Amino acid sequence: MTLKQMENKSIICKGLTKQFGAFRAVDGISFEVEKGEIFGFLGANGAGKTTAMRILCGLALPSAGEAKVAGFDVYRQQEDIKRNIGYMSQKFSLYDNLSVLENITFYGGVYGISRSDIRDRGQQLLRDLGLENEGRKMVGELPLGWKQKLSFSVAIFHRPQIVFLDEPTGGVDPITRRQFWEMIHQTAEQGITVFVTTHYMDEAEYCDRISIMVDGRIEAMDTPSGLKSKFGTSSMDDVFYQLARSAKRSSD
Repeated sequence: MTLKQMENKSIICKGLTKQFGAFRAVDGISFEVEKGEIFGFLGANGAGKTTAMRILCGLALPSAGEAKVAGFDVYRQQEDIKRNIGYMSQKFSLYDNLSVLENITFYGGVYGISRSDIRDRGQQLLRDLGLENEGRKMVGELPLGWKQKLSFSVAIFHRPQIVFLDEPTGGVDPITRRQFWEMIHQTAEQGITVFVTTHYMDEAEYCDRISIMVDGRIEAMDTPSGLKSKFGTSSMDDVFYQLARSAKRSSD
């Protein structure tokens, strides 16, 4: 791979492996993600995707293989990785007992954004979300859909190179899910790479490319249309079920 080609990659993995005793949670996966790409990282429970994401987010060391995230090595530059990514999960992203503005200020400070930039960007964020009058409301009082959209906005508040989204739309209504994906596409258009896991196969259709893990290995990777063509179906659900049916594990 030439230097120019490497510069266009947000994530590069070669033979990435994570071993826990005799159990191989991630089994030699290799893939690349382009800058500004929406990359779907799918797999049933136990596939190994959560473990792989922890490595890519600088939260765990691999047992073998190579990986670079935002140009930084997962073995030696974990803190640099953390500074250059955003992360949002379904379970926890914001503090319910802090107000909207307090959450924005807290996370802006964590990422080293100046007070003036936090104030200016925070006001713009509220305007973009239509929350100008809700800045002092406790996040725990917000409807789930608004909370998830706010969580995503906070995850990219420091303008990271990559944002990792771990099942971000779980539990929200279909209209909010559609709005959320519009935000994802707008983010990708700004050049931020989006690395997303989801259990909703209709959402997989919105990704530029998809990988599907089974028992620690990547069993398929292509565009949604390419995968459906390869597996002879018109549904991503069918693609996923055909692959997941062979899984032997039951939990990550």
